[in-house]
This record gives sequence, structure tokens and C-alpha cells, in this order.
Amino acid sequence: MAKIVSINISTKKGVIKEPISKAELKINHGIVGDAHAGNWHRQISMLAEESIQKMKDKGFDHLKFGDFAENITTEGIEVHTLPVGTKLKIGECEVEVTQIGKKCHNGCAIKQTTGDCVMPREGIFVKVLKEGTIQSNDIIEVL
Repeated sequence: MAKIVSINISTKKGVIKEPISKAELKINHGIVGDAHAGNWHRQISMLAEESIQKMKDKGFDHLKFGDFAENITTEGIEVHTLPVGTKLKIGECEVEVTQIGKKCHNGCAIKQTTGDCVMPREGIFVKVLKEGTIQSNDIIEVL
């Protein structure tokens, strides 16, 4: 069963995100209070805990949720294998996958620290279709 293990936000772009217990999702926006929110196709970023574990297995066991600037850390679902257009129910909300991976920028805090970053390869981006509140341990369902 897939679920949220962490919700993470930051007030500015290009920095590690900090975990929060719950978040409000808004249509045409994303997560209220997050620097990456806005009316565009990359409102919310998602990364699987299983992807983070790949970096930990390379000796970076100090990594924690939010270090890859992901908004939602998942467990039990390989988010990078979901095709663009896939709809997900997360708690009471609904989102749609809009992008798989991204071009890494030179200012990435995690790449500067470790020399590598899994987010450009295995992170995804979604836009909000149905707003509401999400929290850790909410179930993620592929619709």
C-alpha cells in the first residue's frame, strides 16, 4: 500500500525543505506556503523513499526527507514509473502527474553535498485537481 511518509516545504527555492505534519493543497497553486507553488505544471514535487534509499546505500545515510527538495516523500509506489497524465488520490485530494524528472540546476544543495542527486531522474511533478488537506500516512491511490 502506497502512502505519504513526509510532507516538506520551504519558503525559498534552491534549499532543502523542512517536514511539516500536514499541508493544504489548492487548485492552480499547489501546497500553501511552499516556494515552488504557483499556477504552473510543477506545483508539487514527489519522490519515493525507495529512491532516497538508493542514495543512502551509496554511503549517504545522513540524508533525510526533504533533502532532495521534494514536497511529498512517498513509500510503496515507484512514482517515477507513473506516466504523465496519471491521476492520484492522496488523502482527500487529487493530483495529476505532469512531469517525470527534471534538469538539475547547479545550485542544488544535495548535489553540492553528495555529488549526485536522484531527484532529476526519479522525482515527479504534479498539479492539484481536487484541493483539501493531506498529512503523513495518508494513502496514495492510482486512479
